[in-house]
Amino acid sequence: MSSTVRRQRPRPEATVLRGRGLVTGGTSGIGLAFARALAVRGCDLVLVARDEARLTKTAEQLKWRYGVEVETLVADLSRTEDIHRVADRLTDEDRPVEILVNNAGKGLHIPLVAEETEEHEHAVDLMIRAVLVLGAAAARAMRGRGHGVVINVASVASLIPMGAYSAIKSWVRTYSDSLALELAGTGVRVMTLLPGWVRTEFHERAGIRTGSIPDVLWLEADRVVEECLADVEKGRVRSVPSKRFAALAFLAEHAPRPLVRRATALIKGGRA
Repeated sequence: MSSTVRRQRPRPEATVLRGRGLVTGGTSGIGLAFARALAVRGCDLVLVARDEARLTKTAEQLKWRYGVEVETLVADLSRTEDIHRVADRLTDEDRPVEILVNNAGKGLHIPLVAEETEEHEHAVDLMIRAVLVLGAAAARAMRGRGHGVVINVASVASLIPMGAYSAIKSWVRTYSDSLALELAGTGVRVMTLLPGWVRTEFHERAGIRTGSIPDVLWLEADRVVEECLADVEKGRVRSVPSKRFAALAFLAEHAPRPLVRRATALIKGGRA
């Protein structure tokens, strides 16, 4: 018996998660989890990442396992020309993209007062400029068709003052909430995903210590994505996967600011 998971094309009226999905940073972590989750729902894919070899391998695995079409785009989304190549793909009406997952990102563990700002500038290009340009391109195309989904990956860290990464993800959160308001009534859904600590390569690549974070706070990427997509189907505009992080996010937004700053300082001390 074949181990390939056969996709079941949903009826168009049965789900908003249909058609072709483009996932940035789609070869690892949360991005790969989104690619798998969309593929099992019968969605064809466009994967965007920098590493061509890894991109090709991931595409072949998804094709074989789920029987979906997988297109690849090698792109460094910190580069203007690459951002616009991906934007052009999002507006191609001959091969429409009906789901955008703005996921590509990087960890950032550099002091705000560092003399060299190259890493900060790179992060801003990757996680702000690319999100803005790609979100706008996808939203225009989807609005014209009267349906579509844009998922912007922010972070629970956007709710606390945790350096440049928090500031960047705070921008993503505010941008995504604003885009949802701008597109209200057009048939295009916008989801802001605020994950907490997720077991991926993310922290290791950024050189961030995680040993002080209790095991109970870690989530698996597949769970985060499934909860997010369930919230999309319910018509929600924000998803904070797991009750524990939903409670922490509520406290981060509504607790007295001196208390939030003190708690943040303790977390930063454990990650230094």
